[in-house]
Amino acid sequence: MKESHFTFVISGMNKWNLLKRLSDVLVMGALVLFLFWLFFPIGVSAASPKVAGWIPWWSEEAGIKSAIKNMKDLDIIYPFVFEVNSDGSLRNRVDFDSDHWEDLFDEADDERVDVIPTIAWFDGDAIHEVLSNRKKREKHIDEIVKMVKENRFDGVNIDYEQKNSETIDYFSTFLKELEDELGRRDLTCTIEARMEPDHRWLPNQIPNEIKYANDYKAMNQYCDWVEIMAYDQQRADIYFNNERRGLPYNPVADIDWVEHVLEFALEDIDEDKIMLGTATYGRAWDITVAADWYKDYTKVATLNQPRIIELSEKYKAPIGRTAGGEAVITYFPEDSVWKIFNQLPTPKDTPQGYEAAAKALLVATYANIEIPVRMVVWSDAEAVNQKWDLVKDYDLKGMAIFKIDGEEDPKIWKNL
Repeated sequence: MKESHFTFVISGMNKWNLLKRLSDVLVMGALVLFLFWLFFPIGVSAASPKVAGWIPWWSEEAGIKSAIKNMKDLDIIYPFVFEVNSDGSLRNRVDFDSDHWEDLFDEADDERVDVIPTIAWFDGDAIHEVLSNRKKREKHIDEIVKMVKENRFDGVNIDYEQKNSETIDYFSTFLKELEDELGRRDLTCTIEARMEPDHRWLPNQIPNEIKYANDYKAMNQYCDWVEIMAYDQQRADIYFNNERRGLPYNPVADIDWVEHVLEFALEDIDEDKIMLGTATYGRAWDITVAADWYKDYTKVATLNQPRIIELSEKYKAPIGRTAGGEAVITYFPEDSVWKIFNQLPTPKDTPQGYEAAAKALLVATYANIEIPVRMVVWSDAEAVNQKWDLVKDYDLKGMAIFKIDGEEDPKIWKNL
């Protein structure tokens, strides 16, 4: 039989040289495929949004229990435990040597969940005093870095609120220097929600110069990411106060307001650096109902879902949904002399959840008197899920939940 060309080649060369050449070809092919994947990642899906959550010191054991139970749904844990004394020194509100904290750290390590403690400071004058003084600022930074390294944390979360506008540049300098000292560890920055001027002031009251306490552009540069506290809206936005008039309105975080806050922040902060802060609690308000309008709101309490469900059942108050996407109930408390109005028929076309408020408005308007009624608005799983949709729609880094304390709506975790 006539020999093939392949047989001839094999017979004419050293078999070990042939194997070497084949090996070289395979290596070269693998290298080409790797470079192609690196520079032309066709078909590679984008990373999923991250899920983070704060565990507050005042509910540490219950919060840790909930976090461990839902650890597979978490990427980052923020122990909300450090505060700052007026001189800039740190104060830890918990004992990390406690069994429950050690259990949390072990579980987080097993699941590769980052642990980044929060340092909270709410004294604007003290913040300015420390950050505007180079020596005090350096000492403050040294203590933070030492705390992070000694506890082998993955970084630190800075939550300095109620700062004075004159502190803006000093705060940026502080972040820059802290980032340098942290090295490869993450620096994350929690910031208050910011609204467009026409959402904060009437047209004829907008200041000629608006002074902020946070330089968003500097934070975008020095912080690895930021958590925007897009909650505790209440009556701060005059635009949405007007848009939602006709029903009681004092939200934790109206979904349309959250989107407004987000879009304003995106003018200066990259979308992949934003963790959307989302609440898991509610607020109770006493509304002063006057003729034809809901006049005033007085805060009664901050409540979590289990207690709110108890109140709904106790007062037979149906749970409704606000135009802003949150859960709502209204009722007359048991010590109210106006609870007799529960016997009145609910006015036609009243949205579910607003029954007691509608009855109060009916009587107040008819009799030209003022009547108090209780309203509770809270962020349940459905409200959180709407914010999660924003995270995905805007390609954000993720969502940061405040707070994980065992009393958040358990359905939140199923949605995330």
